[in-house]
Amino acid sequence: MNADQIKNLIAANLACQHISLDGDGRHWFSTIVSAEFEGKRAIQRHQMVYATLGDKMKTDEVHALSIKAYTPAEWAALPI
Repeated sequence: MNADQIKNLIAANLACQHISLDGDGRHWFSTIVSAEFEGKRAIQRHQMVYATLGDKMKTDEVHALSIKAYTPAEWAALPI
């Protein structure tokens, strides 16, 4: 899978204000901002993102995905 395909899967299943994705085709690094993360712990946020990919992680279409998941308020508070 390529970056656009992965971003589209995430965006289709999770309302996101921001998605960035970089990687080499096997190992991916993402930053995702979603109001749906409000009140969720980090592990719950990651599970929400993994759920958007369905079986893509299990079938190795997406080998590894590092996730930085923020609420809009957390994202706005980050230093530029």
